[in-house]
Amino acid sequence: MECYQAQTQSLHDQQSEHMSDLANRIIGFAASALQAMRSLWSPRNSQDHLQASIRQAELEGLQFAFYARLTAIIIVSVWLIWLVPWPRDLYYGTYAFGFFLLGYIPYHLRHHRHGEAIKLGFIVVDVALVTAAILVPPPASLGNDWPIQIRLRGQEFLYVLLLLGEAALTYSPRRVLWTGVSILVIWSIGVFSIYSQQDTLRFNDAAAEGVLTSAAVLDLSLKPAFVGLTAWYTQLVATSLFTLLITLAVWRSRRTLLNQVEAEVVRADLSRYVSPDLAEALAKRGGTAFGEPATRTVAVLFADIVGFTKLTETLSPERTFALLRSFQERSSAVVFKHGGTLDKYLGDGFMATFGSIGLQPDAPARALACAFELQQEIERWNRKRSTRGANPLRVSIGIHCGPVTVGNLGGRERVEFTVVGDVVNVASRLEEITQAVGGSIIASEDCIQAAGGSEWLTRFRASREIQLRGRQQGILVHIAT
Repeated sequence: MECYQAQTQSLHDQQSEHMSDLANRIIGFAASALQAMRSLWSPRNSQDHLQASIRQAELEGLQFAFYARLTAIIIVSVWLIWLVPWPRDLYYGTYAFGFFLLGYIPYHLRHHRHGEAIKLGFIVVDVALVTAAILVPPPASLGNDWPIQIRLRGQEFLYVLLLLGEAALTYSPRRVLWTGVSILVIWSIGVFSIYSQQDTLRFNDAAAEGVLTSAAVLDLSLKPAFVGLTAWYTQLVATSLFTLLITLAVWRSRRTLLNQVEAEVVRADLSRYVSPDLAEALAKRGGTAFGEPATRTVAVLFADIVGFTKLTETLSPERTFALLRSFQERSSAVVFKHGGTLDKYLGDGFMATFGSIGLQPDAPARALACAFELQQEIERWNRKRSTRGANPLRVSIGIHCGPVTVGNLGGRERVEFTVVGDVVNVASRLEEITQAVGGSIIASEDCIQAAGGSEWLTRFRASREIQLRGRQQGILVHIAT
């Protein structure tokens, strides 16, 4: 009996544990679903940037399409002036001007919140205007009294297809498809309005009177008032195929555009967290192919605000944060200007490398130039700070150059691209002893020689051999104030 009760209690405990686990999973799933809904309701900044960039590309395409339309209007107008006698060319010139207005109005309203609907509406009017220009004959007073059925005999239908080409320039498959459907519908209405005229000759009417011989068919086809539907069938099939092919082409082009825009947005967002050159390398090579360990000669620069702890004793956390942010903005701008990579921020300092992302034969010279310009930038900043009574800042800089291993460090969830080697340790130690040796910039002899030697030595006031903490051998360094 006791054994049975123990088994029953054990089974009850297992069921309770299972129910508790199931409840936790349901709660976790609900929380995840709620978080997803919130993300959809409040899109991330990167998505906002992406949509804004795509919208900008579409507006540029619409502007290009308008200028293409204007060019086509000018070419066709010149052609009509040469081909059509006066004053009938004035009649077609009115259509050309109307076609210009129909392009200018949606272009002018392209930033309107209903700009897309306006453009789609004007596409219908465009097709109707071109169809009317082709099928509606000019007044008899202008010297043309041919039967209206003759209007279907020429090749002017090709002018309608130019609207598909214009729509393709806007990066919008929807506009291409809408243009194609509008052409099919409006052109068919125009054809059947002429086909249904009382004086139109048709195969059906002639066949109803008796069997048509080949000679009779040819004779009927050559009469001015004859209208056959074979040409219309061909136009429908050709327009449908053109619309489909151009829509697919524009869709593929749009996908390429979206990929490029998204890559630019990702690169821009990524460069806010890592160096621009590192973001560029990641965007080009991909995260999986980038960061394989490699050994190369790199110049390493360490910089630090001297006495930062004492300096910020009387500052509020907000002012301390603002001070650090201002220093980082100024220093990173100088590093990037000289082609350096900002490896990491270290509290009130930072570590920068030159030649770590790609080969830079002049990496040592870039690091030295960066150090001296950084000091000049701090001096300019101090002059600005003195006008509001703020204490001046001093920055200590250490530079060394040599072979290091570059690559990704970290685990699966997070990696960091960095450099590893004795060069890094030496550069850090050099920055630490700047105050002890009475300088603001200390560069190793190896770095000076790799940068060109004598042309840089003139910028340093002293040279001496020092013993660094944790190293058995001394190192020759050059000191600048």
